[in-house]
Amino acid sequence: MRRSLVNDPDDLVVEALEGLALAHPTLVRHDAEHGFVARATPARDKVGLVSGGGSGHEPLHAGFVGHGMLDVAVPGAVFASPTALQLYDATRAADAGRGVLHIVKNYTGDVINFTVARELADEDDDIATEVVLVDDDLATDLGEEPDDPDAPGRRGTAAVVAVEKICGAAAEEGADLGSLAELGRSVAARARSMAFAIEAGTHPGSSRPAFDLDADEVELGVGIHGERGRSRVPFGPTDELVARLVDPLVEALRPARGSGVIAIVNGLGSTYPLELYAAARAVHGGMTARGVRVDRFLVGSLVTSLDMHGVSVTLLPVDDELLRLWDAPVRTPALTW
Repeated sequence: MRRSLVNDPDDLVVEALEGLALAHPTLVRHDAEHGFVARATPARDKVGLVSGGGSGHEPLHAGFVGHGMLDVAVPGAVFASPTALQLYDATRAADAGRGVLHIVKNYTGDVINFTVARELADEDDDIATEVVLVDDDLATDLGEEPDDPDAPGRRGTAAVVAVEKICGAAAEEGADLGSLAELGRSVAARARSMAFAIEAGTHPGSSRPAFDLDADEVELGVGIHGERGRSRVPFGPTDELVARLVDPLVEALRPARGSGVIAIVNGLGSTYPLELYAAARAVHGGMTARGVRVDRFLVGSLVTSLDMHGVSVTLLPVDDELLRLWDAPVRTPALTW
């Protein structure tokens, strides 16, 4: 039986957000009435950035509120979209007179509720908004159903961190709403991610993981809500398992020899830093063998799935301007340089 540090599962998200604000009072505040986390000191004369989604993926998104990234993050219940009213209130809070950019992972509930929030902000408050849809998960690529207009498309996963970081830097420099939306869409279109798990996560209050794996099995292509993968492969050494992520990513992105990428090596919840840095080494080796530079690494548990034991790899081909924005200062509870 798995156990969690929980008073009441229904209170866990609110209590965690209270704790986040108490731990980082100079960076963030928790608006319990409206259900969001905002900068402790609101930014002025810039486009506001809002993101959000279900809880259970911490530090995403609330951990990325602060200078150089988000103005407001809106958490829903565990693995559930925030409401349209929460998102509308967050949009109003983020607006400093130059409009608000919504950064949205591609899940049906998130897409619908962010859309309603933008409509309310436009109709009731005359707030200009734009949206960047992040859909980087290669495991759910539309390749098998390209002609289905109702297909949901790729899921949004760890590339959202790159979109928030790069757009956040440009917003701090004074970029206008349209330029930020174009930049964010370009980053989202360039990035792809893929993940595997050697053990599924367990929902707070539950005694069983989302799925079971034998000791010699790995779930390849998992999602961040406990979704099963596309296949099961044999367990093996780190280099072999990471290659199962890097190989299809490179095939999809086809980076040119001599070019560079940002690589995000992300733990899915209970993966140790020792394991993640060994995975980063494997990513570096796979890219170097192809003549592609890893210009920047981001390694850590950033977009998690409760306590899932696994790794995702995100590759983002970059140019000098994207690297400049990536390197710009950031100060949030979960990311600072």
